[in-house]
Amino acid sequence: MAKAYKKRVLGRGLSAILSDDDNNRFEISKKSYLLNEIEIDKISLNPNQPRTNFNKKSLDELASSINELGLIQPVTVQKIDENFILISGERRLRAFKQLNKKHIPAYIRTADDQTSLEMALVENIQRRDLDPIEIAITYHRLTSELKISHDEMSKRVGKDRTTITNYIRLLKLDPVIQSGIRDKFISMGHGRALINIENQDDQLLIYEKILKNNLSVRDTEKLVRNSNSNKSKNNIKIITDDIKKEFSKIEIKTGLNLSLKLSKDKAHIIFKFESDKEIIENLKKFND
Repeated sequence: MAKAYKKRVLGRGLSAILSDDDNNRFEISKKSYLLNEIEIDKISLNPNQPRTNFNKKSLDELASSINELGLIQPVTVQKIDENFILISGERRLRAFKQLNKKHIPAYIRTADDQTSLEMALVENIQRRDLDPIEIAITYHRLTSELKISHDEMSKRVGKDRTTITNYIRLLKLDPVIQSGIRDKFISMGHGRALINIENQDDQLLIYEKILKNNLSVRDTEKLVRNSNSNKSKNNIKIITDDIKKEFSKIEIKTGLNLSLKLSKDKAHIIFKFESDKEIIENLKKFND
């Protein structure tokens, strides 16, 4: 396998930047990388790995390809004393274990926990191996732990800011619905429509209708709009004559043109203004 691997790597043009020594070790300039064949038993899985689902059929196909053609892309590990932590390439590592291989080609580099998480995310997203919820969780972890904005994250992973925001918003969904997206019962598009339902019990009711009636994303969006519209109507409270009478007294006292809106448990008194000074002057009238 090692010979097949080396031949394919050099065939991809890396010979110009790789130097082979007597220990079958390569050093890549300016990167502090080492490429070596290391013992699989010395590699621990990356606790920051965003992928949690591994399709068995896909893994079998990868193992078969590696067995026939060798490994094209090495895994990447972080050296800790005499052992290693996997940064990226868990599917490849699993395939090697499945083939009962004892060693695997690996890039060895120094990386702290944040860099390790970032590398694992980027590597997996570029390969499109994560499901939407895994991507959402990892984006959320990165923005939280690295304390960076969605704009900054978009620059780091090469994704549009709105794309990142849309993924993270999926975490507002009920866990049952999140599982439905992961298991491909519904699409991310369905999930994005359901986010617009604030109450998770209401989300689940519509989710059940999607599954029962095999609703499209467009049908789901329409159902969500109707649900929100009906809920809004149900929240409107009728302004009684007694309320109107007391409200009229306030208008006369303040000399303001006011409007009153009532919901189920809230009252909003509204007036127009053109400046902060005008706001202050109008508010003072309520205290006179």
